[in-house]
Amino acid sequence: KEREKREKLRIRFPSAMSGEEEENAAELKIGDEFLKAKCLMNCEVSLILEHKYEQLQQVSEDPMNQVSQVFEKSLQYVKRFSRYKNPDAVRQVREILSRHQLTEFELCVLGNLCPETAEEAVAMVPSLKTKGRAHSDEAIEKMLNDLSLVKRFE
Repeated sequence: KEREKREKLRIRFPSAMSGEEEENAAELKIGDEFLKAKCLMNCEVSLILEHKYEQLQQVSEDPMNQVSQVFEKSLQYVKRFSRYKNPDAVRQVREILSRHQLTEFELCVLGNLCPETAEEAVAMVPSLKTKGRAHSDEAIEKMLNDLSLVKRFE
């Protein structure tokens, strides 16, 4: 039974069992499939799910027949934790963050958590300061100020 559990773990998490280097988001060691993946901020997911919800309401006389509990809970979650509600603001946030050569992972963490200072941003996303691509505190502060302006005028 114990051997079976270890085998399942090895299949699901091969690097944890094989001695390979473990994943570490702080150093952007998150696996190639995640580095290449398109990530979405909560506010983007919220817009997508809202649109889908509206489509389902138009198709069905009783919209609750078409919406699963998982869908409903997911929509509630992303709405609750979305920092930006306006579609134009969401687009502006992605544009601002994209200008700074961030990975999708970094972009989404910053867009979701909205740090207020460079120190907070680096604490949340330590890879901002890795060798070869280190962002200066001034550049990070400018990026965060641009984001706060979007939020203020939303």
